[in-house]
Amino acid sequence: MSRTGRDLESGAKNRAEDNNYSAPPSSYVYEPETHWTSWLVPVFVVANIAVFVVAMYINNCPKHNIGFQGNCVAKFLGRFSFQPLQENPLLGPSSSTLTKMGALRWDNVVNRHQGWRLVTCIWLHAGIIHLLANMLSLVFIGIRLEQQFGFLRIGIIYLVSGFGGSVLSSLFIRNHISVGASGALFGLLGAMLSELITNWTIYSNKAMALLTLLFIIVINLAIGILPHVDNFAHIGGFLVGFLLGFILLPRPQFGWLEQRHLPAGVHLKSKYKPYQYVLWIVSLVLLIAGLSTALVMLFRGENGYDHCHWCHYLTCVPTSKWECNSDS
Repeated sequence: MSRTGRDLESGAKNRAEDNNYSAPPSSYVYEPETHWTSWLVPVFVVANIAVFVVAMYINNCPKHNIGFQGNCVAKFLGRFSFQPLQENPLLGPSSSTLTKMGALRWDNVVNRHQGWRLVTCIWLHAGIIHLLANMLSLVFIGIRLEQQFGFLRIGIIYLVSGFGGSVLSSLFIRNHISVGASGALFGLLGAMLSELITNWTIYSNKAMALLTLLFIIVINLAIGILPHVDNFAHIGGFLVGFLLGFILLPRPQFGWLEQRHLPAGVHLKSKYKPYQYVLWIVSLVLLIAGLSTALVMLFRGENGYDHCHWCHYLTCVPTSKWECNSDS
């Protein structure tokens, strides 16, 4: 999720081709639920691009830019030109435009009862760089996941993770708006990690899959300490997606898949292993408790920094080149 003028986020990157369920012939994996046709992720991509085009049309920099922070960028685009780089370095609209279109803002959510912003903000992007990074990530990881697990489960993970990222972001960020899909993207990344853990026995290259995931997580969290990036949305989305992966993405054990070939009357194995059931129950409890607690804290007006005084370093590290306390 991103904050413009501290309000922009950076897209969560994908893990690279790490769903290697290559197994020897004697360990055939998951044929019964093989490839679905991916259509939901492309729809999400088109929707995000369309919303950004509408945002730039409404923004109309040449008409609304006062000039205190420089001139519009790419003036040849007319009303679609970008705000000055000093105001928005990601090449996009102004904070006021994003707020008008549904960006996440604490005062609007809590005091003006506009809870819908917790959802609308994940469809907005702070700039063309922000949009491209997120959409490339979504295509790279989302299509593969949808092909393996279907549109329903991946759609739930994407949307609920985005919502969870918005909730955590609102607990900490009060004076800046926040937009972007990277909370939802980090949710997909978290789901990949939990899917690897809960289906550990079917992976033939566990170490490489883990290293790939950890590399992507580190890179994105490092980007999150730059200005204009909302790392709280990343963290919230990742945690929600991680728990949802245990709930929605366990695969049946191989013995259960093979028993369809057994004669009638033969004792059937359990579909999932005991540890998968345990992870499912624990994750469901933690997810419900975590989201409920966070929402109660948010609408009671509590500030997350009161409970974590050093957490501001998770989202922005000040330098001589930029500040971390400006609303613009």
